[in-house]
Amino acid sequence: MAINKSKVTAGFVVSGVLTLIFGIISAIMGPAIMKDQVSKNTMIDPKNDLSYTMWKDLPVPFFMSVYFFNVLNPQEILRGEKPMVEQRGPYVYRKQCRKENITFHPNYTVSYREYRRYFFEPSMSVGNESDVVTIPNMLVLGASVMLENLPFAVRLLISATFKTFKEGPFLTKTVGELMWGYDSDLVEFLNKYLPGMLPSTGKFGLFAEFNNSNTGLFTIHTGKDDIMKAHKVDSWNGLTELSYWRTPQTNMINGTAGQLWPPFMTKESTLPFYSPDACRSLELVFQRPGEMRGIPSYRFVAPKTMFANGSDYAPNEGFCPCRQSGLLNVSSCRQNSPVFISHPHFFNADPVLLDYVLGLHPNEEEHGLFIDIHPLTGVPLNVSIRLQLNLYMKRVSGITETGKISEVVMPMLWFEENGYIDGPVLTTFHTNLVVLPAVMEYMQYTFIGLGLLTILVAMLVHYKVKRNERQECIAAQGNTSTWTEERSPLLQEDTKHTSRRHADGHHS
Repeated sequence: MAINKSKVTAGFVVSGVLTLIFGIISAIMGPAIMKDQVSKNTMIDPKNDLSYTMWKDLPVPFFMSVYFFNVLNPQEILRGEKPMVEQRGPYVYRKQCRKENITFHPNYTVSYREYRRYFFEPSMSVGNESDVVTIPNMLVLGASVMLENLPFAVRLLISATFKTFKEGPFLTKTVGELMWGYDSDLVEFLNKYLPGMLPSTGKFGLFAEFNNSNTGLFTIHTGKDDIMKAHKVDSWNGLTELSYWRTPQTNMINGTAGQLWPPFMTKESTLPFYSPDACRSLELVFQRPGEMRGIPSYRFVAPKTMFANGSDYAPNEGFCPCRQSGLLNVSSCRQNSPVFISHPHFFNADPVLLDYVLGLHPNEEEHGLFIDIHPLTGVPLNVSIRLQLNLYMKRVSGITETGKISEVVMPMLWFEENGYIDGPVLTTFHTNLVVLPAVMEYMQYTFIGLGLLTILVAMLVHYKVKRNERQECIAAQGNTSTWTEERSPLLQEDTKHTSRRHADGHHS
């Protein structure tokens, strides 16, 4: 019986030690295995269905919401009074992206062109594309600033041309026309006699060049040779640097294409990306940790220095000529048109900009841009990129259409591009990259705990067996003493008889 108990104890010890060793090995090797799996599933590889599909087709709902600043007092503006605007919208469009001409290269990069299309969503919009709004006429007020240094006689001729084509300083058009283009005799004239002056050759619209177009030829790293380079831009349209700006730093093409980032992020990480629409690289910084439907996330936001001028933030000097902080001058990549990009309602901008225009109310919740990203994989969970389009306008002598307009950076519209992971993609993502790693981690600790518990049980069993053996031994010794005491008189009598016999034999 004791032998069987000893075998059981030995079995418990062996099982416990093996389980403990397995748990410790899992705890040591688990992070490395997990890192390897994340690396394999975040590099751009057609063999990885989930990550490749997410990169190639963006199988999540993505929308663009547009808000127009309807001008309430155009005649007063021409007399030099402050512009007064009211926000109209949102007019929401579902954005469809698809990558074409995908070509993998031997140096672990891949090239592609991403095409985008927009479809109006009436159910999500406040209003319809047939709504009529009034905004500054870029063809008149923008061209006036561009041509203000020409001889006075030429400016008079330009003013006469505007009158000939019945182009005034303000446009009153439908949302659909302003977005995607309208017929203009002036546009047709300029495209015929001054080709290249306008960004489009067909109808003139603020987003005409966006729809059914691509963002250029991107070549990015797949991450196969180095996962920390995954999704980073190698070149754009064959360029490794830009020529729009004044310094090498501002002309750098940094970061990714703005859809995915390398994995294994920390709170010290940043989100750099190149935006062809902004004509420059942008960089977001960590703000706070969070969670989206059970998935841990880091929120990255635009720093206040993003659109600061060179006086407030020296590295931005290369983006000048600058105006107030909070404005990015994109004229150098927009046919020299006096166009500025900012945050909506001049959020994070010089407060003086708000004094020039009535009807603006900036706040971070509605007008700040952010990206919530899963730090382990670099996959965005929730994205909201918000930017505002502004026109610099003023009175130009000789061009009567400008009247007595005061010098002002006039907001025209702002838009938000937003999307978030949902549906089957969210479920798959949550299972593969949240649940399974958590299960692996819990299993490590479970095996370690089970191994320790088993060893403890074995020690207790061993202790109990030994204690029982000692008790049995003591009991056995006690029984032997009792038996000896009971037999002692007889032994003494036998001894006496034996002694007598020995004595009698001796006398004989």
